[in-house]
Amino acid sequence: MDAMDRKILTELQKDGRLTVTELASRVRLSVSPCHRRLRDLEREGAIRGYRAVVDPAAVGLHFETLVFATLRWESPDTVTAFEEAVAGIPHVLQAQRLFGEPDYLLRVATADLAAYQRLYDERLARLPGVQRLTSTLVMKNVVDDRPLPA
Repeated sequence: MDAMDRKILTELQKDGRLTVTELASRVRLSVSPCHRRLRDLEREGAIRGYRAVVDPAAVGLHFETLVFATLRWESPDTVTAFEEAVAGIPHVLQAQRLFGEPDYLLRVATADLAAYQRLYDERLARLPGVQRLTSTLVMKNVVDDRPLPA
């Protein structure tokens, strides 16, 4: 990846709806080489996809919680079962495995506190291998969906 590829990625992170012509103009490259580089970045996986960034409140998800999960170590199958189960819960927006304790950090969005409590009782507390869950309520997102640095 060279400086021109980084410029292309920077511009697409600002506006993923750019046409190839607009993108080429912004990075000061002709259309054909820009299109070729764009296809290469997609094929190599540097660009994983294109999507709309939706405001959670606009779809009724006003309540955000960070959930720290610590697992009981039973076997490697416990980790696999936990991760597969977490992946199946649509309200879990992000799940990250951590070094040390806790084992996982989950970012969860629900309509309100009552909806989170139901999700906690019915799904999260029943995840395979869970020893302990600790929830922290998000007061405000200060930095959210920031583009990666160039």
